[in-house]
Amino acid sequence: MRVEVSGLTKSFGAVRAVSDLGFTVEPGSVTGFLGPNGAGKTTTLRMLLGLVRPDSGTATFDGVPYAALPAPVHTVGAVLETAFHPARSGLNHLRVYCRAAGLPQERADAVLAQVGLTDAGGRRAGGYSLGMRQRLALATALLGNPAVLVLDEPANGLDPEGIQWLRGFLRYLAHEEGRTVLVSSHLLSEVEQTVDRVVIVGAGRLVREGSMDQLRSGAEGAGTVLVRSPQAARLAELLRAEGVQVSAGEDGGLTVHGRSSADVGARAFAAGVELHELRPHSSGLEEIYFQLTAGQEQYAAPAAGEGTR
Repeated sequence: MRVEVSGLTKSFGAVRAVSDLGFTVEPGSVTGFLGPNGAGKTTTLRMLLGLVRPDSGTATFDGVPYAALPAPVHTVGAVLETAFHPARSGLNHLRVYCRAAGLPQERADAVLAQVGLTDAGGRRAGGYSLGMRQRLALATALLGNPAVLVLDEPANGLDPEGIQWLRGFLRYLAHEEGRTVLVSSHLLSEVEQTVDRVVIVGAGRLVREGSMDQLRSGAEGAGTVLVRSPQAARLAELLRAEGVQVSAGEDGGLTVHGRSSADVGARAFAAGVELHELRPHSSGLEEIYFQLTAGQEQYAAPAAGEGTR
């Protein structure tokens, strides 16, 4: 199921939280939804789920807004907050949601097993760790076996083992089961290992959208080669004599612009220059993110509890 946001705009008084925002989330993939605090991510997700009314624009699931979905629990599962009755067990929490949604009680046991909480299902949710509460929230989102998952900071509070589990779980849901997964997160290194596509927003507007390869190809520093050599000065002189742009790094290495690793290696070999390192520059998501969001104006938080995170 395809998620499409088009021309989405929302203001809270004088604060423009989201401005003419548009992007798509494709089925069978995990899409990361990134941006600084105050960029409008949570407001966008709330509009997508019908919790906030946009001033203009649309947010749809295969062309249908959330409020018009014939069976929303079977279409979209969402985790925006982790709120539970502290005295209720994890299993009973899920059974309450099953009754409310008209789902068989067996779904509660099934999703507990999916998120690895079977042994903790009889314990009170008030005694759960933050990571366990995150898993319980994810189990709640999965009750209706939805085609789409919308998750706001699902890795918050998870230990390294839990984060690794979540990464594999989300990729399985998308790649093996064909679900559409949209994940908002601040853990950029983890997002890079999890997602197939990225949507980056800043100051309520779309900054960049695309696959990781597309983001890397358009990043500052793309198309450069990093070189380390005990004869770096000589290599730089040879390359500059041929009109190649070369810059020296603080660590004594060289950055060669507009040439491939094979080309630089061949030129060094022909000149008898010893190389200790030769590799193309590959921008990580964190580097790309800060390049794209540098200087983005952030909005003040609106009144009445409506966040623009």
